[in-house]
Amino acid sequence: MNDNYAMKHVAIEKFVNIQRIKKNGEKEIDYQDRIARAELQALGISTEDLELRD
Repeated sequence: MNDNYAMKHVAIEKFVNIQRIKKNGEKEIDYQDRIARAELQALGISTEDLELRD
């Protein structure tokens, strides 16, 4: 897979996820959060350092 294809794929995934959030609200946000955390942890990236703090 070339870099251009990968960048397009990521952009399309983000767009689709935003559309799902707009349609399904908080339930979809929670789902997307769980998926993103699992993907990051599978790559060895700690989500603790990425959390937004008040």
